[in-house]
Amino acid sequence: MTAASTRFLYVARHGEASPDETELTERGRQQAALLGERLRGVPLSTVHHGPLPRASQTARLVHEQLGRDVPLAVSEPAGDHVPYVPRREELPAESADRFLAFVEQFPEAERSQGPELAAAALARFTGPVEGDDPRHELLVTHAFLAAWLVRDALDAPAWRWLGLNHSNAALTVIRYSPGRPAALLMVNDMGHLPEDLRWTGFPPELRV
Repeated sequence: MTAASTRFLYVARHGEASPDETELTERGRQQAALLGERLRGVPLSTVHHGPLPRASQTARLVHEQLGRDVPLAVSEPAGDHVPYVPRREELPAESADRFLAFVEQFPEAERSQGPELAAAALARFTGPVEGDDPRHELLVTHAFLAAWLVRDALDAPAWRWLGLNHSNAALTVIRYSPGRPAALLMVNDMGHLPEDLRWTGFPPELRV
């Protein structure tokens, strides 16, 4: 029987992006570097990232701060997509209109392909790992997938990724141990960022 060990998944949203999302802003580059400094002592085995420029640039800047050779791995399931499109009857009546309008603003292709990519992300990045040693992995991704992973860790209904927000370069850590449910060790943590670099990418009304 193959041994299984704990996976620690470090989930980070990309740094602040330019309006056209083709690159990081100066603040986004600072955020990424500070995230890398925070993770320097973590024994990361891989830095996974989505294929879009804002995620790949963030991953490279984090990687530069780690101080050792860690593989960088691009992954399509780590990209920006709508992970699940809910039906009206799944949603709370008081928020159904708002949530449905939010989802429908995204292109049909992104909505139709998203669930398959989200399922692939769960298969690739979650759960215990084979072997005798714990594994620490960083996933640099986007707000929607970060929300989907948190929802999954809590066994929440599929629609509940909606309303879960993740700030630029914030850190979420999920532990997957054999024989135990997933555990959220931290969520949307910005302790490595100074005040002026926090809460970017978050709706102003939700900042605290």
